[in-house]
Amino acid sequence: MSTTPETEIPVVCAGVVVADHLCTPIDRLPTAGELVAADDLIVNIGGSASNAAVALAKLGVRAAVCGRVGDDIFGRFVAEAMGMHGVDVRGLTIDPTRATSQTLIVNVRGEDRRFIHAFGANQGLSVADLDRALSASPKVLYLGGYLILPALEAEALAQRFAGARRAGVMTVLDVATPGPGDYLRHLRPVLPETDVFLPNGDEAALILGETDPVRQARAFRDLGARRVVITRGARGAVALSEALQVRLGAYPVPFVDGTGGGDAFDAGYILGLLEGLPEIECLKLASAIGASCVRAVGTTAGVFTRPEVDAFLRQHELSVEAL
Repeated sequence: MSTTPETEIPVVCAGVVVADHLCTPIDRLPTAGELVAADDLIVNIGGSASNAAVALAKLGVRAAVCGRVGDDIFGRFVAEAMGMHGVDVRGLTIDPTRATSQTLIVNVRGEDRRFIHAFGANQGLSVADLDRALSASPKVLYLGGYLILPALEAEALAQRFAGARRAGVMTVLDVATPGPGDYLRHLRPVLPETDVFLPNGDEAALILGETDPVRQARAFRDLGARRVVITRGARGAVALSEALQVRLGAYPVPFVDGTGGGDAFDAGYILGLLEGLPEIECLKLASAIGASCVRAVGTTAGVFTRPEVDAFLRQHELSVEAL
């Protein structure tokens, strides 16, 4: 049940919306023409905006999603699935010319996931979509999947972030980088208007050409982001701001599927922002919720509810090392 009044939507989750097709972990990839059996095949929501919104809903925070889907069965599926979790889906725009984005995720035991992706309707998400979403006056604007959203022009996005911040909205940014590219030119205008920047270490390496997480975080701080968290999966995270510079460990959980872990981390951090928690407590909450996600196949099935994360935090300590 939501902890906010029915009329209040404190978070807008904008960005990538996807229908995911997943398999439970298989022993190995099939060779040409071979069939390898999985215990289950799952269709689920995916995409950073969808994942974060559902994770927040599971944590008791009412969120609205802002994104684009096609006029097809998968667009209707993701809208219905998010709506069943209590996410406000009125900000989903139907793109009449593109299909809903989809990802095929292959899980192999002991290996990282493999992805096959169709960008679909996400290609059309624009600042006009953000303008409509911001009319609800949220407390947090989260944009996930930036850098693979070609219609979000950097200068225009920076202007929307700046306007949101002037109105008292906290801006939270995450990215996706499918391969090498000239990403910095898209980030330079936006990071000075970003309150919290949450890339993972691999994304940061592709953006900066730098693999050390501390130097990555310092570089993004130098580019203007107020808080930077470099997430590193089972290796924890590095967080830098004016007030805090720490290296975090990771909570021990059984690993099944890493899909959506970063988005769940983002949702946990947003929850901490909404509750006005100290920065280190935001990080602990985010780390716990991110860890919870990897316990099950799919992007949201394993994510803690609020009572579950509170109990988990009482029972577990997170290693924190000052930099």
